[in-house]
Amino acid sequence: FNDALVHKNLMRCKAGMPLSIAAKIALENRLSGLEFAHGIPGTIGGAAVMNAGAYDGEMADIVRKVTVIDMDGNIFEMQKSQLVYDYRSCKLQNSDEILLEVELELKPGKYDDIKKKMEDFLLRRKDKQPLELPSAGSAFKRPPGNYAGALIEKAGLKGYRIGGAMVSDKHAGFIVNVDNATFEDVINLIQYIQRQVKSKFNVELESEIKICGD
Repeated sequence: FNDALVHKNLMRCKAGMPLSIAAKIALENRLSGLEFAHGIPGTIGGAAVMNAGAYDGEMADIVRKVTVIDMDGNIFEMQKSQLVYDYRSCKLQNSDEILLEVELELKPGKYDDIKKKMEDFLLRRKDKQPLELPSAGSAFKRPPGNYAGALIEKAGLKGYRIGGAMVSDKHAGFIVNVDNATFEDVINLIQYIQRQVKSKFNVELESEIKICGD
């Protein structure tokens, strides 16, 4: 999963490639556009399906096409326009196709400029996000005209804990595992946060974390 095919400004990656490695390969080939992903946990495939993004960049900006396999074993390509990208969503989230490869369309850039951007974004993440503790990343989508973390903090929930799951005291938009948190701990905390923010601000927070199973 750690190799990519690069041709001019196009980069084709296996879906399981870690985002951090993809960003470094882009850097080595002096290709710009993936800097925002440096430091985001997860894979290029997961990022493409979730339309992951940060610092004014997102996967929808750079995905050119993807290769998928359906439940009958048919392998085919889907163009970006077929993926129907929106904020933290795309068509593949609600389909039976499984993502195999992602082709990115990047822009030629200068090595030092790309590296500086990557380092800057990583420093900002380390400064503001609880990277020292396990988490699933940002827990909630950004509500229109506001920020989930700010609302959660205003609701007085920073540091609030259920079992081993806690609202990060570094960034309230993250739920961190501080003591062997269970699935139920995390789900109960997500639901509690949603109820409190709805009650205090009449804002419905939508989970950014995809929950599998019951």
